[in-house]
Amino acid sequence: MPKLPRLRRSSSLPGLSLSLGITVFWLSFIVLVPLSAVFLKSASGGLDEFVAAAFSSRALASYKVTFGAALIAAAVNVVFGLLIAWVLVRYEFPLKRLVGALVDLPFALPTAVAGIALTALYADTGLIGRQFAELGIPIAYTPAGIVVALTFIGLPFVVRTVEPVLAEVSREAEEAALTLGASRLQTFGRVILPTLFPALATGFTLAFARGAGEYGSVIFIAGNMPFKSEIAPLLIITQLEEFDYVGAAAIAVVMLLVSFGLLLVLNVLQHWQQRRLGT
Repeated sequence: MPKLPRLRRSSSLPGLSLSLGITVFWLSFIVLVPLSAVFLKSASGGLDEFVAAAFSSRALASYKVTFGAALIAAAVNVVFGLLIAWVLVRYEFPLKRLVGALVDLPFALPTAVAGIALTALYADTGLIGRQFAELGIPIAYTPAGIVVALTFIGLPFVVRTVEPVLAEVSREAEEAALTLGASRLQTFGRVILPTLFPALATGFTLAFARGAGEYGSVIFIAGNMPFKSEIAPLLIITQLEEFDYVGAAAIAVVMLLVSFGLLLVLNVLQHWQQRRLGT
């Protein structure tokens, strides 16, 4: 039989060349040009000045606080985000839609408002902070307060990443494992968790990346003490206020490189997840 001509897919967008050109131009104008300016500004003082600014003792201390708090907060969110996603997917209960909307509240709430609210709540005179202060465990104006703020703003990333994947997990596989004598813990660890792991890793990376660059919700509760509770974004603002633009750009470059690395990891995890799901 003679081959029938292949039908060309119609598209409402212009051709590839024009669409690709617009895409590259817009990305360059919005993303690449500003980021390139940061790299060029950081290099304007020479390598020695860049190293001195980006890896000073104060900068290293701020990296430790920033990335350490973001790592702890992301790990906490993986545990509780999975629990919340499990409840939202597997159970029906009154006010379920309200609980689901509360999960997204950190997305909609201005970060400064979140920071003020958390500070009022976890300060030594606050409703929760007072209880910890009596035990000799201060929360506000310490690195612990930073972890609390980053946990608050990072939770939706884990929940919303895990939720659709959990909804697609086969109930038949769970029932088969239970029928064959596996306990509920074994079923979760050997049947459900391997399927959810790529989504959990993606949510962890997103929460970590957001926490590493967070500013508004942290500065009110952190205390902002150099070498103790000063985050890297705040140090950049401090350098700018002192007109040390090269130093601020050098610290920003370090943050950008870490962000690029996280984005690379995130894309690898997403590709892995798609392959596991057979898409």
